Amino acid sequence: MVDIVNYETLLTVGREQKEPQRFLFVFLKAAMPKDIEGDEAERFHAGQGGVLQPIMCVDKSLDELTNFADLVKESENMEQEWQMVLVACLSGVGSMMPSSSETDLQLKMMVQMVENGGDLTRYLAFDRNGDLLQFS
Repeated sequence: MVDIVNYETLLTVGREQKEPQRFLFVFLKAAMPKDIEGDEAERFHAGQGGVLQPIMCVDKSLDELTNFADLVKESENMEQEWQMVLVACLSGVGSMMPSSSETDLQLKMMVQMVENGGDLTRYLAFDRNGDLLQFS
């Protein structure tokens, strides 16, 4: 079993799976909360705190993925500024990829998890440099 330490090892692990994998990406930006208190605004402008907001999402098969730099480059075509991306994998059955409806449902659940301030530790997260992030 390979430990996932970066985006490339994530793709390697995906290729090692028996079932076809669909990768789910939710791109996020940090935003200032609407109900800020005390020094929260100052902390936010210093790069600390805030809330995560989903700004776009996409699903891709392994065949569509090369490296993190290409993912960033493709995301820039959407002209949406983001700070981190959540990643999840959805397994197919046998040789069948997950259906569009399954994929859409899982992406919606990921977006709702972010919007509701849910536990994001079940997902991998990378910053714009491709560094693996840890939630605490």
